[in-house]
Amino acid sequence: MSTHENTITLLISCPDKPGIVSAVSSFIHQHNGNILESDQYSTNHDDSTFFMRISFAEDSFKLTPSELTSAFQRVAVQFQMHWNVNYSRIRKRVGILVSKYDHCLVDLLWRWKMGELEMDIPFIISNHPDLESIANMYTIPFYHFPVKRATRQEDERRMLDFIGDQVDFLILARYMQILEQFFVEAFPRRIINIHHSFLPAFIGASPYNQAFQRGVKLIGATAHYVTNNLDEGPIIEQDVIHCNHRDSVEDLIRKGRDVERRVLAEAVRLHTSNRVLVYENKTIVF
Repeated sequence: MSTHENTITLLISCPDKPGIVSAVSSFIHQHNGNILESDQYSTNHDDSTFFMRISFAEDSFKLTPSELTSAFQRVAVQFQMHWNVNYSRIRKRVGILVSKYDHCLVDLLWRWKMGELEMDIPFIISNHPDLESIANMYTIPFYHFPVKRATRQEDERRMLDFIGDQVDFLILARYMQILEQFFVEAFPRRIINIHHSFLPAFIGASPYNQAFQRGVKLIGATAHYVTNNLDEGPIIEQDVIHCNHRDSVEDLIRKGRDVERRVLAEAVRLHTSNRVLVYENKTIVF
């Protein structure tokens, strides 16, 4: 790991062709950047897509953020790149949405407090008032936005208006509501959900009950980006835990909660450290 305090990270995807790594590396070198990490991957198709994550020290780099954006555009146009740049000194702002289950929220806040998750949390939103005391323990503003079946669209528009541009992405830490299409589209590939199942198995409600009925020997959890197809967004992180015929539904829920919180925390860490690129409905995780 780098010992440099501030780094710049480029995330790049483009059609695969010779010279991409050389061009990007030369650009960084030309402006006195010291490369700290570099990783790349190419899909194996006739029309292969190339993916790259490269980090370099900001302290020696000669270009300001606006100058970098302007100067790198020449390289980007040459190779038809989709790209973005991230500065480690600029922490991502995240809003957390919860309902009544507290295990994922408590785990995220503990990791955040310990410095494991480098992000700012302007608010916690819930459709129930139950977890306000946890937010208060961490001195994070808590807002109660009830969501009713008959007024779901109006309720979510009010919540979206409140969120505005306060955050860069959202975490659904067991937020037990299906978001409306307009809400999802306001944060494309910027809403991380934890689903209490090893997707694509047991999509939708009550996955532990479904797993129990099937007598599975493994249960899992999946963190993914939210799309308008329920529980079918690009997967960021997954894990499993063993179970057996003696486990009741309650046992599966208890075991599953351990998996849920660590999978969600890892997905958030990967996202905040700019290690995820989305390709079609999959992810490239560096």
